[in-house]
Amino acid sequence: MPQLRQNLATKEWVIIATERAKRPEDFKAEKSEKKLPEFSPNCPFCPGNEVNTPGETLRITDKNGNWKIRIVPNKFPALDKEAKSFREQNHIFRTAGGYGYHEVLIETPKHNLTTALLPEEEIKNIITSYAGRYREIESDKKIHSAVIFKNHGAGAGTSLEHPHHQIVGMPVVPLQVRSRLEEAQRYYDDTGECVYCRMIEEELKAKERIILENRSFVVFTPFAAFSPFHTWILPKRHHASFRDISDTEIGDMAKALRIFLRKFYFGLNNPDFNYVIRSAPSDGRGLAYFHWYLSIVPRLTKTAGFELGSGMFINVSLPEENARFLRDYKLPAD
Repeated sequence: MPQLRQNLATKEWVIIATERAKRPEDFKAEKSEKKLPEFSPNCPFCPGNEVNTPGETLRITDKNGNWKIRIVPNKFPALDKEAKSFREQNHIFRTAGGYGYHEVLIETPKHNLTTALLPEEEIKNIITSYAGRYREIESDKKIHSAVIFKNHGAGAGTSLEHPHHQIVGMPVVPLQVRSRLEEAQRYYDDTGECVYCRMIEEELKAKERIILENRSFVVFTPFAAFSPFHTWILPKRHHASFRDISDTEIGDMAKALRIFLRKFYFGLNNPDFNYVIRSAPSDGRGLAYFHWYLSIVPRLTKTAGFELGSGMFINVSLPEENARFLRDYKLPAD
């Protein structure tokens, strides 16, 4: 029979449609991989084309001086550092200047690679780069929140083939972030504990939705996952802001993320996905009730009228079965 489940942290309800439930294997992406070249002369992110991406804010090089990672301004930014910073209201009409940051992290000079196939050290460099730019952007007093995200595949909104990530610093705190903060604060007021820390404790005890864990991180499919293979990666140490990630945690996050993405890549035939780092706003670093995490959503199903009309999702798979599939999937040797 169908079942409704609620995410304790967000208070969002999800319908687990057991009558429509598919086996995890049924979600393997059906697509013929387009053979990409290692270098594309028309790609603005490929080596030799750096003139097309000026204003570099970060670069990591190898021992020969060749770049391995670059961060550059987005050529078509949603927000711009050159825009004015202001707020005004005329009757019911409220506006704000489009001041902010919109940067692109080019994760590898190779046009045809994907994060799942990178060595662990290079994924560690990516996370180190995230942290460096995140701290720099949030140190701007005009910025109230920042988001780091990756779109992988056309179904996830990728417009350029070359593997990349994006960082956006905003002069406001988005409603979705505020909502999560408010729910977490309510739980803390009621119980005196962080809801995310409690979720880690309960999921590790239950074991059935755990995909993997290491010294610093737990990777699991939430009890109320809103779509097939929806996954969270949470640090075991409580801290509200991604800004406070330690060097040890960066290394352990790289290990966990690489294993997980490889299970996605090989086990589900490289599905399109989005992932985003959810973190407290700029002024919320020391919050006792919030806990940063990385959320991964594969694009294996489509949203339709019910989701748009209700704000609820219908998940046609069982989170426990999805977690078991990924947990038990044996990766090929590197």
